[in-house]
Amino acid sequence: MTNGSSVEILLDMADLLRPNAIRVAAALKLADHIAEDSMTAELLAERTGAHPIMLGKLLRYLVELGVFGVDDAGVYTVLDLGQPLRRDAPQSVGQFLSAEGLFGRVELGLVGLLHTVRTGDPCYSAVFGREYWDEINNDPAFVQALEAEGPTQIGWDAELIIKGYDWSGVSRVMDVGGNNGTLLIELLTQHPHLHGTVLDLPNVARIAERRIAQAGLAERGGSLSGSFFDPLPTGHDVYLLSGILADWNDERAVDILRACGAAAGPEGRVLLAEISMEIPPSAPGAARTDLVVAAAVATPVRTVDQLHELGRSAGLQVTWEGPNTPVRSLMEFSGLNPDAGTALGAPRGAGHA
Repeated sequence: MTNGSSVEILLDMADLLRPNAIRVAAALKLADHIAEDSMTAELLAERTGAHPIMLGKLLRYLVELGVFGVDDAGVYTVLDLGQPLRRDAPQSVGQFLSAEGLFGRVELGLVGLLHTVRTGDPCYSAVFGREYWDEINNDPAFVQALEAEGPTQIGWDAELIIKGYDWSGVSRVMDVGGNNGTLLIELLTQHPHLHGTVLDLPNVARIAERRIAQAGLAERGGSLSGSFFDPLPTGHDVYLLSGILADWNDERAVDILRACGAAAGPEGRVLLAEISMEIPPSAPGAARTDLVVAAAVATPVRTVDQLHELGRSAGLQVTWEGPNTPVRSLMEFSGLNPDAGTALGAPRGAGHA
């Protein structure tokens, strides 16, 4: 391989314009609009609310990439390469690649990878100035993405939560950071005596409320808008944290556990159902996936012992430990006694007495 070809390959690999152009096209649904009707750049700009001159430049580049075609009259067509950008395509990647989508937004944050490599911290806030979930769940611009890309079925061995824990003595459960209500809906469906509430930031809390009602569970379920870094509503028997702590460093994870413990009180429980995103080295594309996860998630892998330590640092004690799998750990903590101030002050990382 000559030096010249190496330079060309590296420059091509480092090109940021091409992936961004594709993601902008996906966000503006250009393929959908073009497939729907004969579209010129002017009509597309009007349809999408884009700047006419800049959209024309983008379209010219996408033609050069072979995504779209254009005839002498300036009318665009979707070529074979661009068909998967259509939302109605059999294997559509339009929403997934959208610059305003949940997954697309994560990957756009990777331009801050240098920050992650230097500090070990996720790069999203270094690029956009806000934590990922804070932005996604508060900015109305992402409501459509949350509706389109939010989970509709439980995953990551969440069956352990439903079947591996004794819910028979539980009346009320709060799914803290429960997203769009998928897990709570499954819990209420399989345990008809349960009443439950999703607590999450505004966008998903509204979606959860609607989905719970659509599932016919409005009499036993609902949602509240709030942050798990603020004092939580009391009155629930179990405060469930499913797949939450991986997004946060140890200090913030302790804050979340402490807030749940305080709301649970001495009679309640905190059920931690944490996930592990460890990537096996032999998995296809393991190096890329491992780097993306590490750049996006604060602490993607914690051992059971480390989760115990987080609970202890929050002033909680393990009262039960359930079945664990390679991707899911299940354990119950006692709630906090409001008079046990010394437990709250225990230094993080201190050894057991």
